[in-house]
Amino acid sequence: MPYALFCDDARVSKIYPTQADVWKHARESGLVIDTDTPRHVLDNGYEIRASAPEPGEDPERNEREARAASHDQFVPPQREPERTPG
Repeated sequence: MPYALFCDDARVSKIYPTQADVWKHARESGLVIDTDTPRHVLDNGYEIRASAPEPGEDPERNEREARAASHDQFVPPQREPERTPG
C-alpha cells in the first residue's frame, strides 16, 4: 500500500511507494522535528498514512521524479500503455 503525508485529514503530498519515502520527503521539506530521542516526529498536525492513489497516479513514478528533482536530473515522461478498443 502506498503512503502520503496528511495535515488535518487532508492529503498534502504525492503518494509514494513506502512510508520511508514519505519520511525522507518530509525531512527534506523541513517537516521533521529533531528530538532528544532516536524517534522521528512530524511537525504539529502532520501524519503519514497509507493512502490509495488517485486514478492515473503512480507512486513509483512520483518517487522517480522526486529523486531526479533532488539530483537535478531530467526524467522523461512515461508513456501510457496503448489501449485497444473493445
